[in-house]
Amino acid sequence: MRPFNALEWHIAGRYLRSRRRERFISVIAGISFLGIMLGVATLIVVMAVMTGFRADLLDRILGVNGHVLIRSQSGHFSSRDALVARLQDLPGIVLATPMVDGQAMLSSGKAVRGVLVRGLPETKIKQLPGLKNNIIDGTLDGIDNNGGVAIGGRLAQRYGFSVGDKIALIAPRGTLTPFGHTPRIKRFAIVAVFNMGLSEYDLNFVFTSLTTM
Repeated sequence: MRPFNALEWHIAGRYLRSRRRERFISVIAGISFLGIMLGVATLIVVMAVMTGFRADLLDRILGVNGHVLIRSQSGHFSSRDALVARLQDLPGIVLATPMVDGQAMLSSGKAVRGVLVRGLPETKIKQLPGLKNNIIDGTLDGIDNNGGVAIGGRLAQRYGFSVGDKIALIAPRGTLTPFGHTPRIKRFAIVAVFNMGLSEYDLNFVFTSLTTM
């Protein structure tokens, strides 16, 4: 099937191939045609780039946070593992995992920074799409047993951290005393460094085992 009908081809040819006395009109029509062609080509290229960027951005965000976050109204689940197993068996579910997260203060030497600490089981953290293919140093193997943490590449670069270094995480709500909550302080070894390509994650996220949390 032809993209244009006979009348459209006739009108286009009439202005693009004008007679000698109307040659100026033909030049104007040619310039206009070229401008429209370049504009449409630019629009197609920009849309293709933005579509790819949007897909890549969504993959990076959903590779860490997931599509759905389920919380209990009472603050805890009576049978967390059973719920995870039921969710994992649902059609279309790629990964279901228990998770604990919270804000903490990272401290090591002169480095002090607020971070978001997220704990998952070792088997799940190694399946997390945003992490499993983005480890640039160290390993997540044995994180359940060694109680280590994985930090972002931008965080490591900014403060000079590397695998094997020790950091302290200070949770604002720790032990309850007669004088209120006292901060909870625990030291961890850095066992892995990841680079997701999003500065928000690579600078602020710290992953560890769910048993450590």
